[in-house]
Amino acid sequence: MILHNTSSSRWTAVLLTMASAAVAFSPTHVSLCITHTHQQLHRHALRSSESNTNEFDDFADMRSTSFLSNENSDSINKANSEDDPFLSSLRSRLDQVEQSSTALPLMILDTMLPRQILHIQIQHPTLKKLMKHRVAMETPTLGMLGIARVPGVGGSSGGGMTIPLKTGVEVEIIQMEPADGAPKGTVTTGGSTGGSSEEEAWNISLRAIRRFEIDGEVAKTEEGWTEARVQFLDSAQEEEKEVQQFSKPNSFQSSDASITASSKSDPASIGDRLSVARAISKSKQFTQPNMNMNGSSLVDRWIELARENERTPGQIDTLLKQLGDIPEEHEPTERALWIGALINPLPSLGQAMEIRPQLLVSKKAEERVEVALEAILRSIRHMDGSARMW
Repeated sequence: MILHNTSSSRWTAVLLTMASAAVAFSPTHVSLCITHTHQQLHRHALRSSESNTNEFDDFADMRSTSFLSNENSDSINKANSEDDPFLSSLRSRLDQVEQSSTALPLMILDTMLPRQILHIQIQHPTLKKLMKHRVAMETPTLGMLGIARVPGVGGSSGGGMTIPLKTGVEVEIIQMEPADGAPKGTVTTGGSTGGSSEEEAWNISLRAIRRFEIDGEVAKTEEGWTEARVQFLDSAQEEEKEVQQFSKPNSFQSSDASITASSKSDPASIGDRLSVARAISKSKQFTQPNMNMNGSSLVDRWIELARENERTPGQIDTLLKQLGDIPEEHEPTERALWIGALINPLPSLGQAMEIRPQLLVSKKAEERVEVALEAILRSIRHMDGSARMW
């Protein structure tokens, strides 16, 4: 059964956006251990079947002292707002707030990037209850978090520990059905089932839509799953903010003295003024003809080699249909995320470094593009045999 996405409920997160809470994660930057294999999940069992479907067995234990509960604001009459410029402006601003911040249930399972589709098999009663609850919503979505490894922290062996990422993706439930395909236990869009067996497994398909960052308390709900308030991230707005940060009035002075003073107060500021422009320039390399690739672009060459190394027939063609066309050159962050979703597909192809966590936690477009460029180049060299990665 395919679940179609509809417009989200309006005004349900207005009061939430008026509040603030300390983030229940350490602000310390985490070092990511990049590997070609799937990450080991803390307190989870994630195993692959012959059909490349994963089974999720448990929830992560995310604890917090408080959580900002979702509250409904007073409704605003649409007809009146259309006649009143003030109410019309208020409605527009509240729409923007609701679109950027909301409360989401969280799953800690696998790092995903926008456009990716993950197929999982679930049997955990709480997770099944969560799925039934979410498909009853107008927009059946939840938050997906991956994990990062912090080397040398925790454990006597010094092997490090894993912690949930603070940045993840909103995923839409696009398919839910019994694992055996039988009518018994089929879940409808209203959340009802045709059976009551707790042992019945469900096949779930999740599509990653957009990135978010946790900006509120994280807590277990009475129903048993984890929720948090999140701030949705927009690539274009992030890049615009990068530019504006170093383009304030009087920030560009013609005198050497003012430039020197600026560089002393912030040595990285001069270089950062052009970081987005450099990101755009570097992102062009993904699709430009490359003489080292016999005139093919990096993307075309990678796809050519990946088809020769795909694990199942048609894997790459299916992947390309899911991802769609590569974003335009003037969208460097989206291009980097697209490349990450291409070379780290679900299920894994095993021919590239794992860069999805690093793409999510990077704060600048140029950083993301550089990570994606290095990874696709190394993947190409690995697949053509010129420089093996392992």
